[in-house]
Amino acid sequence: MGNSSDIKLLGTAASPFVNRVQFVFNLKSIEYEFVNENLACKSELLLTSNPVYKKVPVLLYANNPPLAESLIIIEYLDEIYPDIHPILPSDPLDKANNRFWANYIDTKFFPLFEELRRTPGKEGKEAIKKQIIEGSELLEEAFVKFSKGKAYFGGDDLGYLDVVLGCYVGWIKFVEKNNDFKMIDEVRTPKLLEWTNRIWSHEALKDVIPGSETLMNFYMMLQTYKPPRAA
Repeated sequence: MGNSSDIKLLGTAASPFVNRVQFVFNLKSIEYEFVNENLACKSELLLTSNPVYKKVPVLLYANNPPLAESLIIIEYLDEIYPDIHPILPSDPLDKANNRFWANYIDTKFFPLFEELRRTPGKEGKEAIKKQIIEGSELLEEAFVKFSKGKAYFGGDDLGYLDVVLGCYVGWIKFVEKNNDFKMIDEVRTPKLLEWTNRIWSHEALKDVIPGSETLMNFYMMLQTYKPPRAA
């Protein structure tokens, strides 16, 4: 296992995608150096390490080529450290189903948060809130299916979807508070609510989840550089 001088993570504390990689580092007890990036003024290291997307996270590991995109990074870490808290299931069909829902979370569910931020007017925002709630209900069904009555998507212990969705819990609470609605509650999504509370206090994630001040600062940066659409 590499030490912190061998492994660097380019990121920012408010990014759930960066938090996702940090989550896996903690689960697998991997030491690393965190290199904080200012996304309003990206460093030359970031631009040269990820010239295609110019985004965080980027994993720098010894003399290997830089590795970008959070799902790719966590699966890579799972493959090179398979004996320490494996996160992906071994069964090919289970693995495929996990990847399907990870893709849904990243490409359908979480982007609605940004759509909510950028959508003008109460009517438009209410329509996006409705879509978010519908998405959370789908995730409730997925949790029931994958957990099989146990504590996590991965069953008795944290698995791939716990990591993929768990990195968003800070933003979920932030978006709920700042938009005066509940996407996860005891009526529509009781199992997912229990899971969220469990994840929130988990040792591997509780020091990774960004605080409200960090999230607000990032939110205000988005408001400046990607302002809401005109009404």
